[in-house]
Amino acid sequence: MTDAPPAHSVEKFRDWRFGLFVHWGLYSLPARHEWVKNYERLTDEDYQPYFDHFEPDLYDPRTWAKAAREAGMKYAVLTTKHHEGFCLWDSEVSDYTVAKTVRGKDLVGPFVEACRAEGLGVGFYHSLIDWHHPEFPIDLVHPQRDDEEAIAKAAGRDVQVYADYLHAQTRELLTNYGPIDIMWFDFSYPGRNYPDGRDGHGKGRDDWRSEELMAMVRELQPDILINDRLDIPGDFVTPEQYQPDGPMQRDGQPVLWEACQTLNGSWGYDRDNLDWKSPETLVKMLVDSVSKDGNLLLNVGPTGRGEFDPRALATLASIGEWMRLHERSIRGARPADGYTAPADCRFTQKGNRLYLHLFSWPMGHIHLPGLAGKVKYAQLLNDASEIKRIVNDPHRQAQNTTMGGVASDTLTLKLPIQRPTTLVPVIELFLS
Repeated sequence: MTDAPPAHSVEKFRDWRFGLFVHWGLYSLPARHEWVKNYERLTDEDYQPYFDHFEPDLYDPRTWAKAAREAGMKYAVLTTKHHEGFCLWDSEVSDYTVAKTVRGKDLVGPFVEACRAEGLGVGFYHSLIDWHHPEFPIDLVHPQRDDEEAIAKAAGRDVQVYADYLHAQTRELLTNYGPIDIMWFDFSYPGRNYPDGRDGHGKGRDDWRSEELMAMVRELQPDILINDRLDIPGDFVTPEQYQPDGPMQRDGQPVLWEACQTLNGSWGYDRDNLDWKSPETLVKMLVDSVSKDGNLLLNVGPTGRGEFDPRALATLASIGEWMRLHERSIRGARPADGYTAPADCRFTQKGNRLYLHLFSWPMGHIHLPGLAGKVKYAQLLNDASEIKRIVNDPHRQAQNTTMGGVASDTLTLKLPIQRPTTLVPVIELFLS
């Protein structure tokens, strides 16, 4: 086990709460999922046209970073290399890089500079898997897993030779671009077998030499945070494509976490995918994460020419407008201290301000157990308009148009009939 990261790095991560994930590589050209090489059992020869035609002439990471900042994001994580093995920088240990394409120039450096110019933290995603490297053994997730001839030819491959390559590239990334905030490795699958029980040659900590790799990362970047996909405990855990039902734990203890989510079910650019999540759903996912002391890392897959899809930009803009009015219920917020939100609501808290996020709009009133006598003022956060509080009489019987029978420790708020025209209304409660 390696040393834990500095406390200030942990608290900075918790304060950020919302980040941008960018999946970009050769798979943006077929534009039908970042696992296209795997799903369609493509050989290196089949895949070569995407390398030959990768020409992101419209790449301007300043527009990416600006869109992220305006959406309310505070950090960004870029796929420096995905499972296909293609590197977005000019690696000294590989020819399978952007430097050898028509582009001919590093993509990572400009991304880092753009993020820093917009005040965003910087993270690198780096795949532990490599379907292009000649020493990466064929296993159950490899595109050639069903090709008996390819499997026979690959019989002598040495995963430790590949691990040397993995370590060398990680060293390059963490040496050449200044301070990096997050190292996001992906992924381990030890002991995984085929459905029929055959050995799947799954890979994990021994294959990657994970403890050695993590120690090197810590040495090169002492303030960095490392995720949990090296098959050893990391600094934060990464639920993917689902929202946890509560604060995440490891061995019964709270753990730093970040939900990673897509806009439409695909990480890479997927031209024909119409399964887009609404801005309202995404804001609810962000609120839900923060209410459970987690972050949300929301992914955009740029096109082969280097631009964000207009639908992605529109979604980010909608989230940004909500964040413009409600950021203080998210940025630096923590779970509510000892208060349970009503059904279909979420609480966050910052100091003496409690934020009630209403996922559905109640008719007329909402009851908040345990808060009677503890709130000195209440307002809608979007326009700072007052929300009136009602003093409940627990001895009064409810009948006809008279409210009654409400517990004495319950605070009742009187709401306007019309729902505010915002994705998720928020009531700001100033605690006594």
